[in-house]
Amino acid sequence: MTDGGRPGREPRRPGSESRRSGSESRRSGSEARREPRARLFVALELPAPIREALASWRGPVLAAASDALRPLADEGLHVTLCFLGGQPADQVHAVLAAVLAAVSGLPAAPLRLGDGLWLPRRGPKVLAVGLADPAGVLSAVQAQLSDALASGGWYRPERRPYLPHVTVARVRHGARVRAEPLAAPAALEFTGSRVTLYRSHLSPSGARYEPLGSVELSV
Repeated sequence: MTDGGRPGREPRRPGSESRRSGSESRRSGSEARREPRARLFVALELPAPIREALASWRGPVLAAASDALRPLADEGLHVTLCFLGGQPADQVHAVLAAVLAAVSGLPAAPLRLGDGLWLPRRGPKVLAVGLADPAGVLSAVQAQLSDALASGGWYRPERRPYLPHVTVARVRHGARVRAEPLAAPAALEFTGSRVTLYRSHLSPSGARYEPLGSVELSV
């Protein structure tokens, strides 16, 4: 009882406050982990004839590697500009708005298929084809996106220079391939004019890419 005869609170036990704050932190942490996430990336779309040429080029490489390589779906071939990874699902619209604002009005990129690549060279994880960007237009588009998405807190720019390329196959989990010399694909020229924000849905059979919104570069 208190001096006034009214029931009073029990004195707090030492450490009770810290235990409560600790449990609240764990609860908020677990709630954050349960928060819906979206695996996002921004890419330049490829014209159908270029995708077909890339699929044809990789055929002999896949055959020589037996089952060590898993090809990407022909319709899913693209040029990654910024990989954002898992983002809060409620941020998707804000990310898309930032993408559209960053590249609207920028010129389309004149490009050419380059050399076949194993990336990285030591212990390859992907089979890719590089892109020649002679005027540096695609690199400029990527830089604009990088700055805009980094300022929004959705992207951490890479330290190494941007390398335009198209991943056409991935090394299967547990498999190893040797970085054998690769024949160059036909040096086809094309214009890259469509930038898209994608959501990646992962599954044992491979990723499925869902387009969330696009912007056309100026031709």
